[in-house]
Amino acid sequence: MGRRRAECQGKDTMLKAVQFGAGKIGRGFLGQLLFEGGCHTTFVDADAALVGALNVCGAYPLRLASDAEILTLLIGNLRALDARREEGAVVRAVAGADLVSVAVGVHALPRVMPLLAAGLNARAEAGGGPLDVLLCENQWHAAALVRGLLLPHIAPEAREYFDAQVGLVETVIGRMAPAITDRQRAEDPLLVVAEPYKELPVARAMLRAAPPPLPGLVLADDFEAYEARKLYGHNMSHAALAYLGHPRGHEYVWQCAADPAVAGVCRAALAEVVPALAAEYGQPQDGLAAFANDLLARFANRTLGDTVARVAADPLRKLRPDDRLVGAAALCVRHSISPVAQARVIRAAFRYDAPDAPSAQELQARRQKDGDDRALEAVAGIAPGSELWRLISAARE
Repeated sequence: MGRRRAECQGKDTMLKAVQFGAGKIGRGFLGQLLFEGGCHTTFVDADAALVGALNVCGAYPLRLASDAEILTLLIGNLRALDARREEGAVVRAVAGADLVSVAVGVHALPRVMPLLAAGLNARAEAGGGPLDVLLCENQWHAAALVRGLLLPHIAPEAREYFDAQVGLVETVIGRMAPAITDRQRAEDPLLVVAEPYKELPVARAMLRAAPPPLPGLVLADDFEAYEARKLYGHNMSHAALAYLGHPRGHEYVWQCAADPAVAGVCRAALAEVVPALAAEYGQPQDGLAAFANDLLARFANRTLGDTVARVAADPLRKLRPDDRLVGAAALCVRHSISPVAQARVIRAAFRYDAPDAPSAQELQARRQKDGDDRALEAVAGIAPGSELWRLISAARE
């Protein structure tokens, strides 16, 4: 296994980017793309200690981990601003940016959007040109959500500029980045670890400016197909491994992928959803099958060290009717494909009982209080007597 450290070389052209969020995706994915795309990046984050460390070092290590090689890149050309204490500087950075991207987590968007809106107001007042905001959140239809959060803070005199020249651009984030371990944090508090996968599909129709010159950028005209592939393919099968592997005592996702009993159900679930995605979005089935096979290989990455606890977290959200598990199964039913394997995954998720996972404990309390049928209907929208209910009732973990 090769282990080496390399400093990324940015392009000569220095574009100005503002990245809201300096966490696993902000630094672990977008930071690399922005640096390699020739950007000087201003990270905006509420973690004062992280902001200070980034400014002192002027760079951070990004470890791309695979079983074939571990490559550590040094990501530079950056500064960091404290979202709470340096609001004026953030506003000025947005007003003068060539590109903005957001990866803060959906729960944090309401706290971030007033600051972004202030920057857009300042940009409009200064007569700035078009600006695209890449929405790098794990959220279906993120543009509508973000627009709703921004509008109350957009000044009346900036509304025309906002409507005509600000692109709220949806993206699909496929790179996996596990939580940093205590040992890795002791090695370097700025270290980020991620898999090497480097593809960023964006909704071409939502762009207002010229496409940014980022490596791995995919300008998608059929963007909804990419979203569905991520949610019902990647997210569904990733969760399947975790929920099926948990009762078998597996700690890491790679252990689940190496367990024939778990991997077999996961593969079968993907085999169900691939033709459903092809039928729904008119995508070539062989291309989707290749994507599914690549996912299974990526999930088997031992070096990444992704944990079952991280992937299985928040089963209440992941069991929602439109989320990765029930949504994928419903898509299959709509196209007359019986989601037998996915029913087994849903059943396993419904029984996920990790003691240190609050969402799992809340789910189990609901089951105990209301019974399985009522809890399943309330959490997942699966009505008793429906086809999916019958498959789940008959499923064996």
